[in-house]
Amino acid sequence: MDILRLLDDLGKMIEETPAWGPITWRLDRDEISMQISKIRASLPQELKAAVSTVRESERIIDTAREDATMTLEASRKEGERVIAEARQEAERLLEQAKLEQQRMLAESEILKLSKAQSEEIRNAADREAVQMRRGAEKYAFDVLSQLEGVVGKVMTTIERGKQEMTPREANANNNTPERVQREKARV
Repeated sequence: MDILRLLDDLGKMIEETPAWGPITWRLDRDEISMQISKIRASLPQELKAAVSTVRESERIIDTAREDATMTLEASRKEGERVIAEARQEAERLLEQAKLEQQRMLAESEILKLSKAQSEEIRNAADREAVQMRRGAEKYAFDVLSQLEGVVGKVMTTIERGKQEMTPREANANNNTPERVQREKARV
């Protein structure tokens, strides 16, 4: 049975009950007692739903945290691997350039050309290393952005759950028998 409907029925019973007459009051009091018992019987179901929502939210958050940790670690390792490969390639290119330079040094007439080519290869290797690093950083940024979206969805779900619970508590507090009697007494 819906708690809000039970509270509405209880409120109507209080409004319809005359303030005088002990016999009438006893009959209405029994009905009110029965309505209160129904409300109490309904509360555990609502509380179980709330607890279940909280547990599910906590599970989602834990899963998101684990995913974030794993994704971040994988991104870090991938970035390190890409940087290591870029360094190896740069070293290989540099070594190749040095060998080429030494060969060309033996031939004095093309010494200037050797230096220029060596510098060009070195610059190309440096540019390639920078590009690979930027690629690794972009990959890590994209993964973190995706993770941010997942966590945002989780937070939206949690907020929605909290908002769904808040109006029920406010309505339950606003329709208490004491408040209804106070409102009646003002009139």
